[in-house]
Amino acid sequence: MSDSLGSGPRPVPRTPQTPHAPQAARTPQEPEVPRQAALRRRLAELRGPAATPHPLDARALAALAANPGCRRRALLDGAGVDKTALASALGAPSGFGQSQFAFMRGHAFEAKVKADGGAELLRLLGADAPEEAHTPDLAAAGPEGRAARTALALREATEAGGWALLDHPLLALEVAGSPAYLEPDAVVVRPDGRWVVVEIKSFPMIDGSADAAKVGAAARQAAVYVLALERVAAVTDGAEVDHTVLLVCPKDFSNQPTGSLVDVRRQLSVTRRQLARLTRLEEIAAAVPEDVTFDVAACSAEELAAAVEAVPHAYAPECLAACELAFHCRDRARAAGAVEALGRSLRAELGGLTTIGAVLSAARGGADAPGPDGDGDGRRGEAAPADPADSTDSADPADSADPADPAVAALRRAAALRAEALARAVEARTASGRPDPPEGAAVPAQAPAETGARTDTETGARTGSGVAGCR
Repeated sequence: MSDSLGSGPRPVPRTPQTPHAPQAARTPQEPEVPRQAALRRRLAELRGPAATPHPLDARALAALAANPGCRRRALLDGAGVDKTALASALGAPSGFGQSQFAFMRGHAFEAKVKADGGAELLRLLGADAPEEAHTPDLAAAGPEGRAARTALALREATEAGGWALLDHPLLALEVAGSPAYLEPDAVVVRPDGRWVVVEIKSFPMIDGSADAAKVGAAARQAAVYVLALERVAAVTDGAEVDHTVLLVCPKDFSNQPTGSLVDVRRQLSVTRRQLARLTRLEEIAAAVPEDVTFDVAACSAEELAAAVEAVPHAYAPECLAACELAFHCRDRARAAGAVEALGRSLRAELGGLTTIGAVLSAARGGADAPGPDGDGDGRRGEAAPADPADSTDSADPADSADPADPAVAALRRAAALRAEALARAVEARTASGRPDPPEGAAVPAQAPAETGARTDTETGARTGSGVAGCR
């Protein structure tokens, strides 16, 4: 595979051997073929001999780059496993994805944008005579052939020095040691040699702005295309990949296309760094037992669950918007009491405390704060009775946490402040002569202190002076 296909860095030639040094039996390039063949065979075994490989697209690559520590997703995506079917077989179907109506609407809008040889699309980029732009034929046999044809068309268009529109080109990018083929909506070659990625989306752009979350997702997806294009531009004279992509959306509530330039330099930097952190597929596959397979058609739900559990995951709440197996991984993370289920930021703050039970135990340990009745609980350094929330790790001793750990110190300080606040509430209730609420009963809400303020019992929103109401 040539450099233009993104098959990895050029092999570094060996230094000349001295007459007395033993000659190498193989050149550095020769072992790659059997190694890649063995990897493809192993990935086919994991996927299932009769299963059709699910292609790895830019959307999946962007999600993988956002969570590079998840070996489960890296292996499943690399093997081409249909994660939607796998999630359904595991009993945790995901709502992730687009509806059929959204697909039809998106295809219809894309056809309108690319009508008349993409004249409207080129006009959005400032082409004076878009009807004169060149639209090369990119048809070829197989993904390798299409990627090679795309690289050749990009070189020819750059040398011609005019406008060119490549409709659905195929780009190659090495991900975790395995080639992935990506298909952007379009790539435009400008007369000055700059290559511009075009992303066509069906969400509206109202008054010149669109939904920030959707624009961010489109920018991360486009950054993957830019990264793949840079591999081809590196071996093409006079070529430069523009780090500003063209986002085309319907204008307001019509079907008229409008465009906006989006700078993806930040997303490109993050994607490049995160993809470089991915563990190679050979290493992940080598750690999986030989009898493991993700063949949905041939395995039972119990066998698939055991196969999935054989590969470690790195669940985070953000996975719910990007991965088909998010519900399954979330259930497992909750069952294990893992703090990752509460979010990456909280997990980073807790340091070495990896389970919810350990966090609660560390918060109780060493605290001699007064309890709700105003007296000390008398359990300094001793764990309180376990709550149902931390039943998965109730055996952890409270004094196992290091008091010098900043996370442990912050947790114990927060526990002391909470106990102090509860004690003051009990004292205030006793002084006012109000009886204590029955055990297990909900404490009635305090009346707002602001003059004229009230509490909406249905929405929980406070309205009145100085507080904005929302219904």
